[in-house]
Amino acid sequence: MTAFADTLTALPDPDADADFYTGVPLKRALAWVVDASLVLIASILIVPFTAFTALFFFPFLILMVGFTYRWFTIAGRSATWGMRLMGIELRDHTGARLNGTLALFHTLGYTVSVAAMPLQFISMGMMALTPRGQGLSDTMLGTAAINRPG
Repeated sequence: MTAFADTLTALPDPDADADFYTGVPLKRALAWVVDASLVLIASILIVPFTAFTALFFFPFLILMVGFTYRWFTIAGRSATWGMRLMGIELRDHTGARLNGTLALFHTLGYTVSVAAMPLQFISMGMMALTPRGQGLSDTMLGTAAINRPG
């Protein structure tokens, strides 16, 4: 795994560098549970500060809190807090961490797929079946989640 960490020239080959992808789909699922829980807790804590009017648009509040949380955490260290906890991070097609713009587009793709549930199911299937475990947004953007280099 050190060759990738040293060069950062491209995404690791799933056959030659399988260690980068071992267990990543399960780790992504567990990271999603952590992240969704954090977003829900933050959204609940925001409600009283809106004089409880946020209860009328609570699903939209969750969507906005989740979007902001994902965008800023991915832009900051190429991983949400859940991903960091699971030891994975996102990389672009060159092997570099995601910048703010790519993090925005990755988050936008995720948000669209959550809003249109069939897209989310397709994305989950792709994560389980593709060699690099890439979801729909990952495939479109050329990104992949990998085990954090050592």
